[in-house]
This record gives sequence, structure tokens and C-alpha cells, in this order.
Amino acid sequence: MNTSFRANGRPLLQQAGIITARLRSIGLALGAALLLAGCSALQLGYNQAHTVVYWWIDGYADLNDGQSTRLRQDIDRLLAWHRQQELPTYAQRLGQWRTLAAQNLTAEQVCREADALHTAATALMERGHEPLARLALTLTPAQLDHLQRHQRKSNEGFEKDFLRGSASARLERRLERTLDRYETLYGRLTDAQVALVRQSLQASPFDPARTLAQRRERQAELLALIGQLQAGQPRPLAAGEPVPRAAGQAVLGWLQRGLFPSPTGSDAPAWVRHGCEGFAQLHNSTSAQQRRHAQTVLQGYEDDLRALTTAH
Repeated sequence: MNTSFRANGRPLLQQAGIITARLRSIGLALGAALLLAGCSALQLGYNQAHTVVYWWIDGYADLNDGQSTRLRQDIDRLLAWHRQQELPTYAQRLGQWRTLAAQNLTAEQVCREADALHTAATALMERGHEPLARLALTLTPAQLDHLQRHQRKSNEGFEKDFLRGSASARLERRLERTLDRYETLYGRLTDAQVALVRQSLQASPFDPARTLAQRRERQAELLALIGQLQAGQPRPLAAGEPVPRAAGQAVLGWLQRGLFPSPTGSDAPAWVRHGCEGFAQLHNSTSAQQRRHAQTVLQGYEDDLRALTTAH
């Protein structure tokens, strides 16, 4: 079965094609940092998540000293909640996936299990949106310019990965990344399995040009939202003052609109369902040895999460 953990920090659900869109919001980026993996390296990664998350956000906004202090405090509180409330659920889910890894799977099963990441990201956003709203209210014009430059740089990276070069070159880049992720879970794939992955990528309805346009729309929406929030806040927030509810809800709405759709939702786009089908097809082609490899990987992640849960 697939999982939201992997050795280099990217979600394995993404590797299966279930989530081919990049993590596009701060809430999802935070979720990725919280799910840093690597079996024995997972504990180290998770314990450094507060630093990873801080520097990720600082890279976008170039925070000043006051913003940095408050954000670090908010991240620490969020991580304490996450460790106590969320990690036990993740560990339990990994145990269930370990059992499923020994069985053949349907696309419907894969999509249902993918909903676990959707649920986790939703919970994280609902818990973490207020600090982001507070930060949005304090961003200066210079910081907003910095944010726009970072957005453009991010879009250039997306174009390089998904839109430049010939169709065959783009396919080979996608295939290389996808195989690397699958082989983290299953070990080395056979030539027939590589061909199966290639065919799935060729048939995928994923449209990078449309995705890039949606990224830019989201980025513009964020800048407009920040302007609206600041215009509606006539004075700076005092120390310890709660974020106005309307501002918090506006930021939460923006985060939720950027969340990948529920794989089991009636409005799930075609590329989501295709990803579920492609992963199930590959999994069902795996040998007993490859499935044991997957179970060992999942067991390692589960053990590390249980250790993290009891570490504090």
C-alpha cells in the first residue's frame, strides 16, 4: 500500500500520481515538513521540522525580528499539538497500509486510503491558519515584493520540470522522478513494471500548463487577500491580541481552496482517479518480494512515528 511518507521528504501518495499537483499552500508545505521521512532519519527530520517550516515561510516573506519570534512560537505550539494528536493516527494508518501491502488493491481502495492525507492536511490547516493570518496582517510592501519574486521563481521551477523541452524529454523527466519514488517503496522495478509506469504517465490527464495557470491564479488571489486583510485592519495587532475571526476564516478559506481534492469526492478531477488506477495497477503487478520490501519500509516508518509519539 502507498503512504504519505518517503525517504527524501516527499509524500509517497504524490509519487503514485494521486497528488501530481505540487504542494501549493503554506498549510500543505507545513504538512510536508511534518511528514519528513526516512525510516531512522524520520525522527531527526521531525525534530527539526520547526526549523524547516520556519525557513520555508521566511524564504517567501523575508521576516523581520518581531515576525520571526512570534512565528517560531506559533510553530512550536502547532508541532506540540501535532505530535500529541496526529502522530498516533498516522502510525495506526501505517499499520493498516502494511497489511494492505500484502494484498491486491482496487483503485477505489487506493483513493479511500489517499483520503487520509487529505484529512490530515485539512486538520493541519484548521489548526494552523491563525498564525498565517497574523503574519499576513504584518507583511510590509517590501515583504510583499519579496513574496512575488519568490512566486515567480517557484513558477520558473515548475515550468522547467513540466513544460520545457520536447514531449518525450518531459515524459522522461517525469518517469525518472516517479520511478525513484516507487522504488523507495518497492525496491527495484522490473522492465515490465517500468513500461507500465511509462504507459500510465503517457495516459495521464494531468495538464501542466493548466496547473501552472491555476498556480498563478492562486498566487494572485493570495496577494489580493493580504491587501484586503490589511485594509480592513486599521491598526497593528497588540501583543497577545487574537487575530480577528474574519481574517482567520479568510486565510483558512484560501488554504482550503488550494488543497488537493478529496480522491473519493464526487468532484475529484480525472487526474486524481487516474492516479489511483495507476497505483493499483502497478501494486498488483508487484512480486511477493517487492511487497515484503514495502511492508518493511512501512514498518520502519510506523516504528519511528510511535517512538516520536512517546519521546516527549
